[in-house]
Amino acid sequence: MTAMLDMRGVSKSFAGVQALRDVNFTVEAGQIHALVGENGAGKSTLMKVLSGVYPHGSYEGTIVFDGEERRFRDINDSEALGIIIIHQELALIPLMSIAENIFLSHPPARFGIIDRNVVYRRTQQLLAQVGLREQPDTLITDLGVGKQQLVEIAKALSKRVRLLILDEPTASLNETDSAALLDRLVAFRQQGIASILISHKLNEVARVADRITVLRDGRTVDHIDCRTEPVQEDRIIRSMVDRDLAHRFPERNAEIGEPVLAVEDWSVHHPLHPEREVIKSVAFRVRRGEVVGIAGLMGAGRTEFAMSLFGRSWGYDISGRIWLDGSEVVLESGGDRCGARLCDGRSQATRPDPCR
Repeated sequence: MTAMLDMRGVSKSFAGVQALRDVNFTVEAGQIHALVGENGAGKSTLMKVLSGVYPHGSYEGTIVFDGEERRFRDINDSEALGIIIIHQELALIPLMSIAENIFLSHPPARFGIIDRNVVYRRTQQLLAQVGLREQPDTLITDLGVGKQQLVEIAKALSKRVRLLILDEPTASLNETDSAALLDRLVAFRQQGIASILISHKLNEVARVADRITVLRDGRTVDHIDCRTEPVQEDRIIRSMVDRDLAHRFPERNAEIGEPVLAVEDWSVHHPLHPEREVIKSVAFRVRRGEVVGIAGLMGAGRTEFAMSLFGRSWGYDISGRIWLDGSEVVLESGGDRCGARLCDGRSQATRPDPCR
């Protein structure tokens, strides 16, 4: 089958750092092509080259789409051909409605006036295509992250998408929302819409992908045709990291000491919506020698919790207690963090004077 997209010998550097090295990448019409690799492998950079975020002339190599070489000057050029990219950070305006977000850049109009009836009706049709039952006038802020992803896809459909690029679309979704989004990609495949899926979740890649391309250090290192070859996660991981993995998670021996930090009953309200309690009675301890991870979906409050703990630099009506090395401390502002040795992980070169 003739490829819809053929990227040949693409190379891209930033201030002497080589991000892409002679990458070849092809996509057929109606195909789900997964692009995988470690962080920093060059996946997002390659897609930004394709979508015109990095314009022609800022990279080496050629892009052939529909049999013709393309030289995209910006993202508008690629969108005009139906190449739509949805970045990991969603580009939706929370306090605008679904319909307003979908048609913000290209509203249907008559005699220079936006035709709101057409906008409403067209939005209903697009929402039905992505499996959403919400009304077009629903505000984005009232939707969960999973539904916001589907709104982004509806926005892509409004631009007559032919090649949909999704950068880590399920990174912040639960299993139900992830499954719904992947089902949409399968349905689009049946309609002839091609998709490029960037993901670290190899089980999801194996479920829907027709082909898999692996990048490592900016190079193409492996191609897998899922229609004719078995999809083996060990092979993909080995290609990504360039070594055999006897243990995916190596054993570690840590010397754990006494508690260094203890937090009890930590509660924080939203600074703009004081009635909304974002952090609710969180408690945890960190012992000397431990690495403690704070996990959760997007919007769960991870960053807000860390910032509120770090010198009360985020939040309103903060309550709770902190102990450091067994002594209770009170942090009134970010300037108190160094005396309590709660620093934010930035290097000395970039840290404000109080931390030096």
